Amino acid sequence: MKYLSICSGIEAASVAFDSLGWKPLAFSEIEPFPRAVLAHHYPDVPLHEDFTELKDQEFIVDADLLCGGCPCQSFSVAGLRKGLDDDRGNLTLQFIKLADAIDDLRSTAGREPAWILYENVPGLFSDSQNAFGAFLGGLCGRDEPIPKPADGWTGAGVVDGPARCAAWRTLNAEHFGLAQRRKRVFVLAKGGAGRWAAA
Repeated sequence: MKYLSICSGIEAASVAFDSLGWKPLAFSEIEPFPRAVLAHHYPDVPLHEDFTELKDQEFIVDADLLCGGCPCQSFSVAGLRKGLDDDRGNLTLQFIKLADAIDDLRSTAGREPAWILYENVPGLFSDSQNAFGAFLGGLCGRDEPIPKPADGWTGAGVVDGPARCAAWRTLNAEHFGLAQRRKRVFVLAKGGAGRWAAA
């Protein structure tokens, strides 16, 4: 399994994936300090900056998995919760464009669609512009955002569309051996409608 990691930070995903034998295809990170850490620990892995430019690169066809957690500040109290009006929040929608570009190339090459793994803060659920519904709708290939349920988004669920099936779940780091409460929303998607078993 080869994966493309975007908004990589210091690459916690690679620490987790290494024991599975998965290999990084490339990283994407714009901040200088994390870039220096990545260059030190992964000198042989290509390190890109702006991930929005990767959708035009041919090498992404080899990504069996696209993973990333776009900047969370636009969905958090600390970041003033500007949602999709914040350039950082809008990267959530750019993530979908990259996922689509990967799957388009893989389809042309006769390959299976890539797995898509996305992570962000639970504030994504309560965004006033329904950013989570827009993300799910776009990821699944729908023309419109998925409407936010009257009683709000649940901590887990599955949605389907013409492009992908996507499942999400909220997980807390304290239940996985870390000494901190750190809730995050994880979305796992796979190309093709009706792939309930895969998601």
